[in-house]
Amino acid sequence: MRRIAAAGAALVLAVLALAGNARAADPLRVGVLKFGTVSWELDVIRQHGLDTAEGFAVEPVELASTPATLVALQAGSVDTVVSDWFWVSRQRASGADWTFFPFSTAVGALVAAPQSPVRTLADLKGRRLGIAGSAVDKSWLILRAAAAQQSGLDLERDTDKSFAAPPLLDAELAAGRLDAVLTYWPFAARLEARGMRQIMSVGDAMHALGFESAVPMVGYVVAEHWAAAHRPLLAAFVRASRRAEELLAGSDEEWTRIAARTGAHDAAELVKLRDAYRAGIPRHWGDAERRDAERLYVLLAKIGGEALAGPVPLLQPGTFLDDVRY
Repeated sequence: MRRIAAAGAALVLAVLALAGNARAADPLRVGVLKFGTVSWELDVIRQHGLDTAEGFAVEPVELASTPATLVALQAGSVDTVVSDWFWVSRQRASGADWTFFPFSTAVGALVAAPQSPVRTLADLKGRRLGIAGSAVDKSWLILRAAAAQQSGLDLERDTDKSFAAPPLLDAELAAGRLDAVLTYWPFAARLEARGMRQIMSVGDAMHALGFESAVPMVGYVVAEHWAAAHRPLLAAFVRASRRAEELLAGSDEEWTRIAARTGAHDAAELVKLRDAYRAGIPRHWGDAERRDAERLYVLLAKIGGEALAGPVPLLQPGTFLDDVRY
């Protein structure tokens, strides 16, 4: 069995300056998508009483879409949601006080059919490429930077691009109307379970660009003033979250239990989802990761412009919650 933080000396969780215990039955409202990966972790927390053991109660609030989670957070209908730190920094530049701590380093991957001529990034030239999300999706910008560095290829100019939702891209790839797709990691895992090939993960693209640490791209977002007013509750949630990750990292039986929640169609798909989730569990979150995040922000702001970063192309102070490190 694989173990993370609490199971070994290699990784020590330190929730600095968040001392004390949450008051009995303190609620923590977490905005989630019904079949989203955050709901998997919250299920484990509730199933094993990891929240009640810490003196609080996780309250998942199911929402219809990612934009809806951000609306709920801004309206105060939930205490936290999972988003990316680009959004947090852009909001802080406009005067908001959102702040971030990690949920996952998993992002996405470039995937092709077995018979596709695409084997490397250079092979994308002149090919039909599907991209999940929008023109300023972080995975797309990272892949563009990696292709330019590795082969001088301008993916913006040199591919026949299609931006669409992942399920539509899956169908187009299966029908042979796309040569490759860049998609989010759960969809990439499902495609691989159906025999598709991974060409390059976004994590590998980041390493090719010289980023040595595994930067968590998505994480929990809370208001800084809320965090200051609920320090024991927040510390309790971080501990419960890490314990849930430990269970998901070490127990195959736990994945069998949550199989229906993952939406896996069969055992092979569940294994791919399990392995991809485990690979994305943040092992370290400290100065090295934060420095790489700042460098990545500057790089992607140059490519994505104001549509990505807003008017300030630098990562804003306070984007990362200083109290959470491990």
